[in-house]
Amino acid sequence: MSSKKGRGVVFPQRTKSRQNSTDGHRPSFSDAGEEVSSANQALENIKEQEQPKASEQTISDYEKKKANFVTRTLWTFVMIGGFFFALFMGHIYIIFIITAVQIISFKEVIAIANVPSKARDLRFTKALNWYFLGSTMYFLYGESIIYYFRHIIFFDRALQVMATHHRFISFTIHVFGFVFFVGTLKKDHLKFQFSQFAWTHMALFLINVQAHFIMNNVFEGMIWFFLPAALVITNDIFAYICGITFGRTQLIKLSPKKTVEGFVGAWVMTVLFGIFLTNILMRSKYFICPASNLGATVFSGADCEPSSVFVPRVYSTPNFWFLPPGYGISLKIAPMQIHTFFWATFASLIAPFGGFFASGLKRTFKIKDFGDSIPGHGGVTDRMDCQFIMGMFAYLYYQAFIATHKTSLGEVVSGAISLTAQDQLYLIRQMVKYLADQGVFTSDQYSAVSKIFEAAESAL
Repeated sequence: MSSKKGRGVVFPQRTKSRQNSTDGHRPSFSDAGEEVSSANQALENIKEQEQPKASEQTISDYEKKKANFVTRTLWTFVMIGGFFFALFMGHIYIIFIITAVQIISFKEVIAIANVPSKARDLRFTKALNWYFLGSTMYFLYGESIIYYFRHIIFFDRALQVMATHHRFISFTIHVFGFVFFVGTLKKDHLKFQFSQFAWTHMALFLINVQAHFIMNNVFEGMIWFFLPAALVITNDIFAYICGITFGRTQLIKLSPKKTVEGFVGAWVMTVLFGIFLTNILMRSKYFICPASNLGATVFSGADCEPSSVFVPRVYSTPNFWFLPPGYGISLKIAPMQIHTFFWATFASLIAPFGGFFASGLKRTFKIKDFGDSIPGHGGVTDRMDCQFIMGMFAYLYYQAFIATHKTSLGEVVSGAISLTAQDQLYLIRQMVKYLADQGVFTSDQYSAVSKIFEAAESAL
């Protein structure tokens, strides 16, 4: 059986060739060149259409960056202006800012670990978070107020009862929250509920407990609050300047833009600026005096005996054997400026790791910022990540190496109140006798007061 091969088979390329050639012959090289040129023309048309889109995208990105820069700059000046306004208006304003920072930072940190779908099923989860925040702040604020203002609190009967039993009251409030948490546990959500409980208490420690020490710094004197905060801000600025100027070596992978050169350069500049700033601040009694009058402002000033740490003294080098006889170097400087060197070192070499910790936390949850509380800057936590650990360090350093531990008036008053009525009368009589010996009372006044106390003692 024989058949003609290829009958009825149509090859596309041949059909296309016949369509392109009117005489049925294979197209020439010139025809092929025309096809190529037409294809190139089509590609050029497509590119011309895409170029305006790319150009529009570039302009749009530029406008976004410009708008973000303007917003960021504007809010930077707003924050600086608001901070210095509060600083100059007195301790109450600063405490209000610290309180607001605690609450907002706690809200931001809690939010990143929240799972909305599960939180809807567990309606008391958020309420418990805020309950534990309130109980913690009640305890910490009470501790500060009782310690620094006991000479006022213990003269009021109602406040005296609350102050005496403050820690037990705080513990009871916290225990109620703990019992309620255990009572609301659900079998299908145990892992989520316990992770939220642990996350909440971690946030309370890292934010509120450290902020408690910052508030104590305010009561000790405005310089102990302002100087650490200024050192952290200064270090951040100089780290950026030194980094973009001669930074080459990456410091840590969590923050790729941080460089070793910027890290070290910022340390040197922060030390120099810190010593200069300390020299200015310790001349103002508003900054160096403890907060005995919460109504004081930078304009009304404050009055106190400056601590010896603010009084300049002469430091001389010893007579080394390799130096000429009687030759030495003397330097007149306040001890506080020496302490500032260690503060600036901590602010430059240790405090930035608070920021690195926050960066790692954000990378864990794949977020850019903790929130959007401050337009152009992100959340409050993004600006305060280094300040918390620096404020805690400043308080502990002050208590360990600077503070002079003397018996305060508040301690004397609270101790006297705890005595029996008979012992209190005896104490007052002895104080009156001492004042009479010092010439504060005349002999007639002392005799009159003694008779009053004798009558009171006989009535007991």
